[in-house]
Amino acid sequence: MHKLAVAVTEGVPIFELAIPCEVFGYERPGLAGWWYDFRLCAPAGTRTAAGFAAHTQHGLDALADADTVVIPACANVLDDQPPDLVDAVRAAHANGARIVALCTGAFVLAAAGLLAGRPATTHWMHADQLARRHPEVRVDASVLYVDDGDILTSAGTAAGLDLCLHVVRTDHGAAVASALAKRLVMPAHRPGGQAQYIDASVPVQAPDELGPLLDWARGRLHEPLTVTTLARRANVTPRTLIRRFHATTGTTPMAWLRGIRIDHARELLETTSLPVDQIARRSGLGTPANLRHHFTRVVGVPPTTYRRAFSARIR
Repeated sequence: MHKLAVAVTEGVPIFELAIPCEVFGYERPGLAGWWYDFRLCAPAGTRTAAGFAAHTQHGLDALADADTVVIPACANVLDDQPPDLVDAVRAAHANGARIVALCTGAFVLAAAGLLAGRPATTHWMHADQLARRHPEVRVDASVLYVDDGDILTSAGTAAGLDLCLHVVRTDHGAAVASALAKRLVMPAHRPGGQAQYIDASVPVQAPDELGPLLDWARGRLHEPLTVTTLARRANVTPRTLIRRFHATTGTTPMAWLRGIRIDHARELLETTSLPVDQIARRSGLGTPANLRHHFTRVVGVPPTTYRRAFSARIR
């Protein structure tokens, strides 16, 4: 079993703590062949920001033998982080654990020296503070989450859900992550590079205004969709569509479409034995060469390597 430990310290924000509990802490029968050996780790008498007491048999020393450690958030970014937590996180990473920090949990990782010279993000309101306090960290306040291999960080609040789903996608594949997102009634995939904050001075369109268009496009990924095609479907000019897309998602129509196509290609690689050329056509990426180029850039490995690795992982 994959041991996943969540660190609970005095004053931890309740929402960020609830996210890993919801995503990793429940058995998911019928969803995947295995799930997570989940445990909360907290010093005796720990209470959250909402006053809830953490009753668990595991102390922070139990982080050291976990495969994945989740740091939900810190109580206060202006305070020094708890030394026992910092030491426990450092020890877990030294033992080979993957470390996942949600929201201001990045401050704990920085205090442990785990972010030196590495990219990371946090809530946009605290990104400047993180950069000032830890200038050795390559802070990117513009993204939802950063996956740097064994260290992952997310922006605030809802972005923690995006990162936890990304972890599930990494461990179990896109199909399982999509099924879990459906149970959680949330979008199956918001790319990590999507903007975490849209300036309120921009006339933001309600997501529902784009919803029907996005659903229509998802059902036609194999077709040669363009900005002009999407704009005609939405009955607006291409320029207006691009403006609305950016105001709503922080990205462009074609960047969004490319991400959805790559996600669909992942599902086909995981759940079918279709050859790569058919997957390229069905996902709308056209040729095997184009699929390999975009898939490798986003996922980190070529499609055939991903299929072999995924098959080996779930056996």
